[in-house]
Amino acid sequence: MGDCKTNHFLKDFYIPNYILGPDLEVENVSYTPACPVLVFINSKSGGQLGGALLESYRSLLNRNQVFDLSEEAPDKVLNKIYITLERLKLSGYGFASEIQKRLRLIVAGGDGTASWLLGVVCDLKLSQPPPIATVPLGTGNNLPFSFGWGKRNPGTDEESVKLFLKQVMEAKEMKIDSWHIIMRMRAPKEGACDPIPPLELPHSLHAFHRVSQTDSLNMEGYHTFRGGFWNYFSMGMDAQVSYAFHSERKLHPEKFKNQLVNQSTYAKLGCTQGWFCASLFHPSSRNIAQLAKVKIMKKHGHWQDLNIPRSIRSIVCLNLPSFSGGLNPWGTPNMKKVWDRDLTPPYVDDGLLEVVGFRDAWHGLVLLHPKGHGTRLAQAHRIRFEFHRGAAECTYMRIDGEPWKQPLPVDDDTVVVEISHLGQVNMLATLGCRSKSVHDPLVPSSPHGEEEDSEEESDEDWEERRKFGAADTFKIPDGIDITHLS
Repeated sequence: MGDCKTNHFLKDFYIPNYILGPDLEVENVSYTPACPVLVFINSKSGGQLGGALLESYRSLLNRNQVFDLSEEAPDKVLNKIYITLERLKLSGYGFASEIQKRLRLIVAGGDGTASWLLGVVCDLKLSQPPPIATVPLGTGNNLPFSFGWGKRNPGTDEESVKLFLKQVMEAKEMKIDSWHIIMRMRAPKEGACDPIPPLELPHSLHAFHRVSQTDSLNMEGYHTFRGGFWNYFSMGMDAQVSYAFHSERKLHPEKFKNQLVNQSTYAKLGCTQGWFCASLFHPSSRNIAQLAKVKIMKKHGHWQDLNIPRSIRSIVCLNLPSFSGGLNPWGTPNMKKVWDRDLTPPYVDDGLLEVVGFRDAWHGLVLLHPKGHGTRLAQAHRIRFEFHRGAAECTYMRIDGEPWKQPLPVDDDTVVVEISHLGQVNMLATLGCRSKSVHDPLVPSSPHGEEEDSEEESDEDWEERRKFGAADTFKIPDGIDITHLS
C-alpha cells in the first residue's frame, strides 16, 4: 500500500486518546473509524513473536490502544474505557456512541490468553459487548482455528498486521456458548488450606475463587470453586500429557521458544507418558468408568446416567470443533446416527456439549482421517462427574489448554465437577470458518428443542452462576508468571 492509502486504511481502526483515558481533553475528530479496535497481546506468547507483534501494532495504531497483557489486566482496561464512553455519551458526544457500537477486540496469545479475555467480557456484563478476534500465538490455537484465523503463529511484520486488520474489518459476528464449571471437594482436616496448590491451577479457575456464603452450593466443611470455558473440558490421559508438557515448560522455559519445538516436545511426552501404549502403562483404575460416575442432562431437569465403556481413558466435553491443534473429535454424524441416537452436528451456539471418549493415542489418530471421530458418548446441556474413593489418588483435568492435577477422595467422600450452559459471547469469524451456527442457512432445527430450565434458582444463585470470576477475580493472580499461559 502507498503511504496515503495506508494512512487512510489505518484511520478506520484508530481510537483517539481521550476515549482511552479518563479526564483527557476531548479532541475534534473529523473522521469516524469504521472498525475501531482495542488490541490485547500476551507479549510472552510464541517465544519472541508476542513482543514483535506488540511493536508492530503500536507502530501502526495509537500506542495507547494496544495493551501488553503482562503489564495491564484487560478487566481494568475495559472497565476504564467503558466508563469513559458512558461519561462522554451522557455529555452528548455522539462520536463515543459510534465507537462503542463499532468496537472490536483483538487478542493475541494462546487459548488460555483468549479465554482470559472472553471471561472478562462476559463478567463485565456490557450493554454492547464487543466481538473478539483471536490471533494464534500459542501451541494448540484451537480457538483461532475454529473461527478461521489459522493455527500457525502469524507473521509479525507490519504488512502481516495490516492484512489481519483487513480480515477483522470484514469478519462476521458469531455467538458461541459459554460454559460454567463448578467443583466441590471436602476441605482437608490437616495440611494446606487449599486442596490444590495455587500454582497448579488453570488460570480460568485461578485460585478457585470461592462462592459466597449465600450460594446454595456452598456447604459447610467443603471448598466450592467455579470458573468458565469456551472450548473444552477434558479429563484423563490427554490431560496428563498436557500437564507433563506445562510442567516441563515451567521448569525449562528457555526450551519452548517456537511453535514447532513445542509441538515436537508435546508429541515426545505423549510417548513417554505411555499414551501410545496405554494398556501397558496406564492402570485400569484410572480409566474413566473406574474413576467417576457420570451423569448428563439432555432434557432440562432430567439427569440420566452416562454409560462409559471400560476401555475409555480420556473424555472430552467439546464446545468448538477444534481440539488438540485442529482435530475434530465429534466429526459429523450421518443421518442414521442422527435419528437412531438423537445426535446432531457440532454447532457452537446450540447450548449442547459434545462428549467424546478415547482409548489411547492410536484411537486419537483416527481423527486424521476426514471422516474420523472418537467414541461419541452423548450431547448434553449439563454434565456431572462424581468421584468416590477408589484405587487412584488423583486424575488430570484440563480446561481450554490449561491442565491441573486433581486430588481424588481418600475417605468416604465425593469430589463433584458439574458443567452447565451459561449464556453466550460474541466472536469474530472469517467467512467459511469451520465453526457452524444453528442459525446458518440449511441447518435443521435441533432435536433437543429450546426448552427453558425447569430447575428453580434463587436470585442470589443466579447472580453467582453468572460470574466466571473474570472482572476482579478472573485476572492472573499475583505470583503467576504470564509466560506459563498458553
